[in-house]
Amino acid sequence: MTRRVAVIGVGNSKFGRRDDVSVQELAWESIKEALNDSGVSQSDIGLVVVGSTAYRGIELYPAPIVAEYSGLTGKVPLRVEAMCATGLAAALSAYTAVASGLVDMAMAVGVDKMTEVDTSTSLAIGGRGGNYQWEYHFYGTTFPTYYALYATRHMAVYGTTEEQMALVSVKAHKYGAMNPKAHFQKPVTVEEVLKSRVISWPIKLLDSCPISDGSATAIFASEEKVKELKIDSPVWITGIGYANDYAYVARRGEWVGFKATQLAARQAYNMAKVTPNDIEVATVHDAFTIAEIMGYEDLGFTEKGKGGKFIEEGQSEKGGKVGVNLFGGLKAKGHPLGATGLSMIYEITKQLRDEADKLQQPLKKYIGLVHNVGGTGHFAYVMVLRR
Repeated sequence: MTRRVAVIGVGNSKFGRRDDVSVQELAWESIKEALNDSGVSQSDIGLVVVGSTAYRGIELYPAPIVAEYSGLTGKVPLRVEAMCATGLAAALSAYTAVASGLVDMAMAVGVDKMTEVDTSTSLAIGGRGGNYQWEYHFYGTTFPTYYALYATRHMAVYGTTEEQMALVSVKAHKYGAMNPKAHFQKPVTVEEVLKSRVISWPIKLLDSCPISDGSATAIFASEEKVKELKIDSPVWITGIGYANDYAYVARRGEWVGFKATQLAARQAYNMAKVTPNDIEVATVHDAFTIAEIMGYEDLGFTEKGKGGKFIEEGQSEKGGKVGVNLFGGLKAKGHPLGATGLSMIYEITKQLRDEADKLQQPLKKYIGLVHNVGGTGHFAYVMVLRR
């Protein structure tokens, strides 16, 4: 039995360096907002799934302490982890519990405090995200290095330029400057991106997302519960797709896109009975600028190899063919791994409810998409939402 499931409440903490709060206080910021947004209380929730990588925090097992602080003890039997896609992994678990009839309402909470270790340690932890023995141990690979491999290959095969990648950063910072919850709130220029410090060529500092703290929460309800509660603006989840790929990138065969994203997108589109041309607003996983360009192509917004042109022509800007990352994306809004996917649901829910204020994408069909990648394509999740 599969039931229709809607998002009825969302919350998002301020992203950034959050030395002012503990991990449980940080989680509560988004949980409280989501409860207020939905009009339900802790006692109404049947299941809570906490998504957290916790590799970089002092609380290595945050789920029980988040539950205790937020008045949810007894309802949090699990924590999930899927690297950078941990947020949507938590969302999938909560969605499935409602769709299957196990519970009528479920909550997914994503939280991470990434800044409790220094940058070098954080890079070393991230570098273990692939195949430790054949990659990090022998070559010291880091996440910027992995994405540099994809970027150089994309440039060689399709002629994608550093300037086109810089445009992704400029777009993200422009919208992040209008989002009070974003980590970075200052616009940048193409010239500033190109002149920023090289991390792993062609990836430069301003091609890279920040290391952020943050939390995000979404509450899911069955159609019966939506009617009972008289929710006037439910956002329905009409399609979900998921896939994974080899840990050892040398086994993947090509490095111009993520096979996991392509498979997840196809599954989500088929379930939602839509095509990429129906998507009007999207969050695309942009941990590095080349990732967003590959995302346009892997999700079918444009042909393979045309992602650079897609950003150059302004088709992913507000008012373009598909408004992408209009809250600043991972690049400027921030990327606290456990929270990112749920923050994407927060953003698309706000867009589909016409609550995005000056960041609002003009909509006709009211169909949005969320795309969350774990590692360098090790996991991928795609969700189609509709109002």
